[in-house]
Amino acid sequence: MKISRLSMLVLLLAASDPALAELKPADCARAAKYSEDKRGVSMLVVQNGRTIFEHYANGSAVDGAWPIFSGTKSFWGILALVGVGEGLFKLDDRVSDTITEWRSDPRKSQITIRQLLNFTDGIEGAPHLHRESIRDRNALAIQLPLVAPPGSAFIYGPSHLQVFSELLRRKLNGHATISYLEEHVLHPLGIGSPEYKKDARGNPLLASGFQLSARQWAALGKLVLGHGNYHGRQIVSVELLRAAFTGSGANPAYGLTFWLNRSAGFFSREADIETMLDLPWQRAAWRNVCICKSAPPDMVVALGSGYQRLFIIPSMNALIVRQAQNGKFSDAYFLRLVLGR
Repeated sequence: MKISRLSMLVLLLAASDPALAELKPADCARAAKYSEDKRGVSMLVVQNGRTIFEHYANGSAVDGAWPIFSGTKSFWGILALVGVGEGLFKLDDRVSDTITEWRSDPRKSQITIRQLLNFTDGIEGAPHLHRESIRDRNALAIQLPLVAPPGSAFIYGPSHLQVFSELLRRKLNGHATISYLEEHVLHPLGIGSPEYKKDARGNPLLASGFQLSARQWAALGKLVLGHGNYHGRQIVSVELLRAAFTGSGANPAYGLTFWLNRSAGFFSREADIETMLDLPWQRAAWRNVCICKSAPPDMVVALGSGYQRLFIIPSMNALIVRQAQNGKFSDAYFLRLVLGR
């Protein structure tokens, strides 16, 4: 049988597609060696529901909790979708419908909940909200100024989710936001009640603060791979979960609290996300940015400072957890090792 050049090209591309491959323990071991050389402390790889590699460096315990820093954001992003599913609000509702103090501001009154969650609301990033000395983070966050028109720029920082914290607090009519998260996300995932950072008023810091073991963090990845279902319980609908993985015009590489690899391809530009976030927001160029060209474009990432990572690859039905002590690290190189590329 004669095979056309086009058919041969299709077969070659299919054979080279990492999304069709099974991850190999030997490749994972090479990636773990690189990770440990860069101060990595844990690595966990799960594919098709089976743990194929697990490694803990320097005597780290399997169940040892480790700060995931901004990886915390993704749990609150999932909770926001749960809130939509329960009818508390819609993603394109205006924040000023609930935070009525904004109604008289011609620009703040136009901000939507979706813009809070993808950091395009135009509010300054306000890294000082991380300080433990702040008595009421929510009150401070809703008073922050706009530095860009809503929808026009991606500005990373804790301010956006802290505004969402106040919106959620008001929507819940006195029910604690952290209790709502525990009830609807953390407990169903088997995580329990992790440590979190709260201010003097009891408001949790949504941008950071959780300490989790690699296995606990992996539960979030399993939820995504299960299309919102975890161990038979539908925590968030498939349709709503899909919204979390849609980028914005200002930053196509960021959805609703998850980083995206959608631009991966020949014309994309691999970027160290943490280095990009160190730039002033006006200088960061997010067009055609990807995390790894060799990884499938459907990969999504929960990402924390110091190269804490939860890589989730739906097309491979795989997840990879990596935790570390802040050594310089390359996501792209690490992923190529895991994928055997």
